[in-house]
Amino acid sequence: MYDDAAADRLVTAAADGEDRAVEAALRPRDLDEFIGQERVREQLSLVLQAARHRGATPDHVLLSGPPGLGKTTLSMIIAAEMAAPIRITSGPAIQHAGDLAAVLSSLTEGEILFLDEIHRLSRPAEEMLYMAMEDFRVDVIVGKGPGATAIPLELPPFTLVGATTRAGLLPPPLRDRFGFTGHMEFYAPEELERVIHRSARLLAVEIDPKGAAEISRRSRGTPRIANRLLRRVRDFAQVRHDGLVTEEIAAAALAVYEVDPRGLDRLDRAVLHALLKLFGGGPVGLSTLAVAVGEESETVEEVAEPFLVREGLLARTPRGRIATAAAWQHLGLTPPPQVAGTSVPQQAELFGPSEG
Repeated sequence: MYDDAAADRLVTAAADGEDRAVEAALRPRDLDEFIGQERVREQLSLVLQAARHRGATPDHVLLSGPPGLGKTTLSMIIAAEMAAPIRITSGPAIQHAGDLAAVLSSLTEGEILFLDEIHRLSRPAEEMLYMAMEDFRVDVIVGKGPGATAIPLELPPFTLVGATTRAGLLPPPLRDRFGFTGHMEFYAPEELERVIHRSARLLAVEIDPKGAAEISRRSRGTPRIANRLLRRVRDFAQVRHDGLVTEEIAAAALAVYEVDPRGLDRLDRAVLHALLKLFGGGPVGLSTLAVAVGEESETVEEVAEPFLVREGLLARTPRGRIATAAAWQHLGLTPPPQVAGTSVPQQAELFGPSEG
């Protein structure tokens, strides 16, 4: 299963138990301390300040974007800024409308309800959430069949903070009930350097600016990955050197963990090697490419390909997967004449006739 493959990777944006424990210690406490996401921070600050001035609960907030960028952290900051308690749950944990009714009925006035992976909420629970968000009321169904009755249950005003990695899967009626929507973007290298320096101070890791820059370049624009790589580099520096993280030590440490200067790991490079050396750069079908790599198709499609596409190393076309000139260059190989000098597939390559 591709979830297992993703969990084993050092550069995955998914969080494991160790990540969550460390993130709890590294998590910023307010918006001023939060690094990056300038536009979302400014907009969210206005929403929270206005709510405090009115003495009301803030509008419901939807945070979307790839994992590892700080959606959970922002939800906790919202609670801290409003001096309110926070309740944390997730879409997969709420299988029935009754599960959601139990959570909602136990909320206190002004409480923040953080609902992670809200796009995975069950349909009955989702429909109950509509009324709860808009009218602060839910109808609890008692009994079954013709004798069933709906008992209205009034809820105290609360703020729902929903987080999703797939905003497109949210139905419009649910999206429309959020008063503020913030989209989280990948971090620039200089922003990640600030994240790494801050985490290094909290973890008591000695690191110089070039060492932080080396780690940031390999972190895929994701603070969670940056913090994970920092911990592995720290271990290497403490065991094999004097503990100071320099550019050379960071590069040597990440070479041990098979994370290359562009942030690609073993699986990413295996996909590119197969695509370039076995299939001449493509096009090649997903299942064929997966067999060549020795992985499931879902693993290649869901785990490896998104970053390769974002980096401009691979393109998905109707005829199959193809490598760009940048992929040949990254692996130090000479591209064929029709690829040399191009960084993205030409229109004819993208939309040419399908193979028979």
